[in-house]
Amino acid sequence: MSILAETRQTTPPRALPGRVAPAQGPPVRDCYCPFPMTNDARGLRLTTSSMRLSRATVSVRHGRRTGSDTATILLHGAAGSWTTWTPLLTAADSCGLALADLVIPDLPGWGDSPFPADGPSRSIEATAAVVAEIARALGYTSWTVIGHSLGGFVALELAASETQATVSVGLVSATTYSVIDTVRHPVARCAVLPGYGALLTVMRALSGVGRVGDGLIRLLHRTNLLRLLAAPLFHRPRLVHASVVDALATELRPQAFAVASALAGGYDADRLWSRIQCKVRAVQGDTDIFVAATDAARLHAVIPGFEHTTVHGSGHFAHVEQPFATLRHLLPGLRRSH
Repeated sequence: MSILAETRQTTPPRALPGRVAPAQGPPVRDCYCPFPMTNDARGLRLTTSSMRLSRATVSVRHGRRTGSDTATILLHGAAGSWTTWTPLLTAADSCGLALADLVIPDLPGWGDSPFPADGPSRSIEATAAVVAEIARALGYTSWTVIGHSLGGFVALELAASETQATVSVGLVSATTYSVIDTVRHPVARCAVLPGYGALLTVMRALSGVGRVGDGLIRLLHRTNLLRLLAAPLFHRPRLVHASVVDALATELRPQAFAVASALAGGYDADRLWSRIQCKVRAVQGDTDIFVAATDAARLHAVIPGFEHTTVHGSGHFAHVEQPFATLRHLLPGLRRSH
């Protein structure tokens, strides 16, 4: 049984360093990167809870309860935390969409959630089980789950292992087959995702030097080199909010990245994803360097309810770069709030 051991409201939140306030007045729909990232959970009508579960202790932002027993779970990617979803939430709020019953965890090892000890919690399957335990501890019996990058990988495992509870899946640039292939065969498959392969090599090297690696990332950020190095992740890197680069500097964790990649490489995708029974809607940016052109076809061959759309003018972070388009494609049934 899930145990909610501790729930706490945070002290008054502060914005991420470098936060740029959105322009006054109605937002310009479909302009590039229209909103910054923020860690202002209270301003987004969310509560922050520390949850001590059977497999891990995790930090979760949740709220906007409607009385429904179905949650909307948002799962961040590697080098991310719950804050990666704040531009999407702001976009939904700005156009009156009813994005409610939210559950947004910091996955184990990321954000405010500590890195799990060696053992069964360090697997894709166990990470998905933690997500299900969070939702049930908060009183939900079913969920729609949306995942970005690594979070999309976890979302697919959640749908495969919880077929009755998972209503639908949304994927934003989910890391799937091409990442698995690159981890398993880094030399033979290096041309498939060269950007990911290069990053993985760097993250493994930095993971091996411990805190020195973390310090190097902070140094790159202070010298403004991190924005340059992260440029391939975005369609128009010069227009990305400073808060997005600040978040990358905070959340780019070599050890967690290397471990997550290794776990993906050992995952039996065809066998497990063939169990998925719900609809899966996927979007990816037209300049995304972490998703191969063959991924969508391979997912469609395994998942009968798979749909795929390309979001133009976006790289690996469509929910940050083009949040309105991402909302339209992933959640076409959203109702306007009154």
